[in-house]
Amino acid sequence: MKIDDLSNNKCEWLLGNGPRSNIAISTRVRVARNLAGHRYFSWADEACREKTLEAMLKAVEKSDFLKGSEIIRIKDMSPLDRQFLVERHLMSPDHTKDAAAKGLVVGDKEIISIMLNEEDHLRIQVLQSGFNVIEAWRVADEVDGELGKLVPFDYSNQFGYLTACPTNTGTGLRASVMLHLSALAMTGQIENVYEAISKVGMTIRGFYGEGTEALGDFFQISNQLALGHSEMDILDNLSRVIDKIITREEFTREELLKRKKEEIADRVFRSFDTLKSASIITSSETIKLLSTVRLGLDLGLLKEDIDINTINEILLVSQPAHLQKVAHQEIAPYDRDIKRADLIRGKLAGK
Repeated sequence: MKIDDLSNNKCEWLLGNGPRSNIAISTRVRVARNLAGHRYFSWADEACREKTLEAMLKAVEKSDFLKGSEIIRIKDMSPLDRQFLVERHLMSPDHTKDAAAKGLVVGDKEIISIMLNEEDHLRIQVLQSGFNVIEAWRVADEVDGELGKLVPFDYSNQFGYLTACPTNTGTGLRASVMLHLSALAMTGQIENVYEAISKVGMTIRGFYGEGTEALGDFFQISNQLALGHSEMDILDNLSRVIDKIITREEFTREELLKRKKEEIADRVFRSFDTLKSASIITSSETIKLLSTVRLGLDLGLLKEDIDINTINEILLVSQPAHLQKVAHQEIAPYDRDIKRADLIRGKLAGK
């Protein structure tokens, strides 16, 4: 598998076949680990960073679980390829910067990816479709356990796994679910969600995770602290919170359908017609329109031959780097907006 091949593949997490995938787009579990006896990335010089990278690559190559994975050195990639991998949620925007001595491991079906020498030496990430916290953790735990036998991790009997940021120390676990909360956003209840989850040690992040904004009513909700809590405590707490939010979103969608069906239907049909007919469209407008169409599909307002899988696919392939990867060249922003509109019309027509 090469980076160029990924543009022809559908991400496992976008298939729309996971539990409660009408609202839960995907689940992510990420485990932060550092190598014992190695300087942490921010405090290491380039020689130390390269030594750490080589130690991790040797462990990855010996891993049975990661056999057949693609191993990528970030410095060898173009800026376009780096952004492409960010858009696929395989690595963070921060991992694209200061690229020397950084690496990325991408497993089959893009379920597993491992950032090497990001903020921590290893960030093991597992992505699953829908609301699938326990399965994502099971896979991450297996990868973590195997790599931990191949290379020793920095661990304290008092604090647990040691990490660059104190908020990750302990389990090193961050779990999140990306939710499509269109009804709660439409009715002004999303601020209540922000307030409620902050009281139970959760946080809301944007479309690409930490430090990014929410787009098209898509929100990532994750735990904030890893210290002083077991992995199952964190996962159980997150699962309970997510379940309540999804239930509230479902209830609000039903209420909107009862009380404002014509108004919602008008928004949905206008959004769908714009996507089907636009000759030029920006990335941000596309995400907003797809969000409304996705809501319309779940409410049964659209009778067109289209499903959530197609909407999820357009959500990904209409992003800037994906458009340019398909075209095999860099494209100016204005021309991308034209190409994006053309691609969307084709996808909605079943081409």
